[in-house]
Amino acid sequence: MKRVEIMLGGLNCANCAAKINDKVNAKEEIDSARLSMVSKIMVANIKDSCDYNKVIDDIIYIIDDTEPGLDISVMKIRDSLGKHYSYTSGDDSRHINFSNSTIGCECDCMDSCNKGTYSHEEEHSHSHEEEHSHSHVHSHNHGHSHNHGHSHSHDRLGPGLFNMNDFQEMCLAIGLYIVAMIGSKFGLFEPLVYIMMFAAYIIAGRDVLFKAFRNIVKGRVFDENFLMTVATVGAVLIGEYPEAVGVMIFFMVGEYLEDKAVNKSRKNIEALMDIMPNKAILVDGNTTREVDPHDVRVGDRILVRVGDRVALDGKIVKGESRFDTSAITGESVLRHFEEGDSINSGLINKTKAVELEVERIFEDSTVSRIMDMVENASSKKARTENFISVFAKYYTPIVVVLALLLAIVPPLVTGQEFSKWLYRGLVFLVVSCPCALVLSIPLTYFSGIGVLSSRGILVKGSNYIDILKKLDTIVFDKTGTLTKGVFEVSKINIADRIKDKIGVENILTCAYIAELRSNHPIAKSIIEYYNKNVDKKLSIDQLDISEYEEISGGISLVYKGSRILAGNSRLMKTNNIDYIPVEGPATKVYIGVDGEFYGSIEIADQLKDTTKSAIEGLKDIGISKLIMLTGDGKINAKDFSDKLGMTDYYADLLPDQKVSIVEDLLVKNDPKSEAKLAFVGDGINDAPVIARADIGISMGGLGSDAAIEASDMVIMNDDLMKIKEAINISKYTSRIVIQNIVLAIGIKLAVLILSSVGIANMWMAIFADVGVAVLAVLNSLRVMLYNKY
Repeated sequence: MKRVEIMLGGLNCANCAAKINDKVNAKEEIDSARLSMVSKIMVANIKDSCDYNKVIDDIIYIIDDTEPGLDISVMKIRDSLGKHYSYTSGDDSRHINFSNSTIGCECDCMDSCNKGTYSHEEEHSHSHEEEHSHSHVHSHNHGHSHNHGHSHSHDRLGPGLFNMNDFQEMCLAIGLYIVAMIGSKFGLFEPLVYIMMFAAYIIAGRDVLFKAFRNIVKGRVFDENFLMTVATVGAVLIGEYPEAVGVMIFFMVGEYLEDKAVNKSRKNIEALMDIMPNKAILVDGNTTREVDPHDVRVGDRILVRVGDRVALDGKIVKGESRFDTSAITGESVLRHFEEGDSINSGLINKTKAVELEVERIFEDSTVSRIMDMVENASSKKARTENFISVFAKYYTPIVVVLALLLAIVPPLVTGQEFSKWLYRGLVFLVVSCPCALVLSIPLTYFSGIGVLSSRGILVKGSNYIDILKKLDTIVFDKTGTLTKGVFEVSKINIADRIKDKIGVENILTCAYIAELRSNHPIAKSIIEYYNKNVDKKLSIDQLDISEYEEISGGISLVYKGSRILAGNSRLMKTNNIDYIPVEGPATKVYIGVDGEFYGSIEIADQLKDTTKSAIEGLKDIGISKLIMLTGDGKINAKDFSDKLGMTDYYADLLPDQKVSIVEDLLVKNDPKSEAKLAFVGDGINDAPVIARADIGISMGGLGSDAAIEASDMVIMNDDLMKIKEAINISKYTSRIVIQNIVLAIGIKLAVLILSSVGIANMWMAIFADVGVAVLAVLNSLRVMLYNKY
């Protein structure tokens, strides 16, 4: 499967976006495709059996045929293994360069996108070139389209009148209209008034009129340009030309403000996620040089000066410093790193210069994976977004049909004046576009995802924002989630009946041999304790181990002819070993050799500093069931559960039993209540349970490669308080979504009803269309003002 990302610069029509999305998805070669009106990026997954260059050509043709004049950029192509590919057009066989994207790169991009473009071949070889222009049916700019602070709409047709920009054209149209209205009132020469009105109408509506004509030729009559043209021309024909011109100007103003508001939101989201480094300082012997991060290879050394953002993931090989991790984790406290520590890209060096040895290429770095996840979050739509997509598909045709019926049927039935009912029908046409919903709802969710990301909370789709607000049950894995996961051997017990035969070192050695191949925190604590306290250590090549297997409850192996068992009490019982149970909250590892009980090792873990306050905070916001799952014994589990005030706990669990418990809890949830269940774990060992929950949450993604892949939501540090924060932000986001739906649908319905009885006019209708769209988009921006913890 190859994944291609295509930027559609200048796409402002919600209906056109829906048509493009449907047509691309209808192609047999496409597994799935998703076009976001917020980022204006289409992500299409192309089946492996297809020629991806030809499929991309077909997609570009669909885009151009549906909405000509867009600035189309093929941004990147890669397969499921992360390999990058070049795009060769079937038109002229030229290779098109493209670069990694950031959110909303269509305009006002971050400087990180402004250093040329890069051609990503399968071996990740990089060459710096200038941006290329490529023509299919019209001019495509394959790369990033940058508008650094310039105000313009990508939707205009070529240069403006007398080379004026959009704002100047808008001011001229408004000026002509005002002068014409004043002149009309004070008896100005009437032909001159008409000329000024006509000029204002053409200036404001030249793009609308051209696109309407083009759509008529193609047989498309549900486009907002066609509908606006019919409405205003119809108003002129029945003598309402001042209103027709005013409505077209208001439409132009509304589109301008709407475009500004959406671009402002994109820039705000970019600012929240401004973690992408745009340079690296490569150390080459005794010299250094500034390079692009894409050109740095694994094993290269880079210098990170004070104030620099770490460009690539690596290990500190020289120096030590304190780093600001807030861009990744949301934490404001500086974190200390020293020689030998691994460090992630995106952090900012605050105190001393350090040298890193690069451990991952840029495409696989932490910032690249985070940005990729945030950009792709729009592919998983919330239920509300799906509803809006379906609503938009049917709303316009229904309103247009009603407009025709309203204009034709009443005059025929009642014999009333035709022009009066035609005017009412024209008002219907003006409010027939659902842009306010199609723009603002995805933008609200996208803003919510951006805010969460800025707090160190990564969410893989807007659907999970809806799930977060409905959470009723949260199930926690104990080790490494509620606790620090930093285990220490606290005590070693020897069975009384063999104290004369063996010592503490014998028991510790048996446990060490058994746990040597495990990466579990408990195993690591035993290995660390062994290395610190045993003088004559066994090396791996000295271990004559056979029949090693991880079984239910622990580990079984043969060492030098002796069968060693290490695990929990269930393992001892299953193998009929007469063990001595140990009381207390610590985790116990029991050791048996050749059917005889040798003793036990007690291992202590501690609660995280924020665990108790986080549990209390979750109760405060209405989470009714807080459940702990653990492989520990009941005594230890109960001690932890009581200490935290958990609703319930399950002890002595194996990994598959955790899945069963989560499934049982899901079944018990009342379907009518739509209550959701979350599982919180480390994102590595809990993958089956995470996959089964309504939303799987991983802790500590900053240090875990697998966490980002395994879960639906990743908390980049170990702070459980972030769960409460994520729920609060999701509720805040959802409230704004509801407000926009009520605002848009409510005002449109009100205008439709008022129009049908002759109260509403075109001014009200245009406000219900573009005016409400602007208000809804501005309301969406409030998500980024969220500041309540």
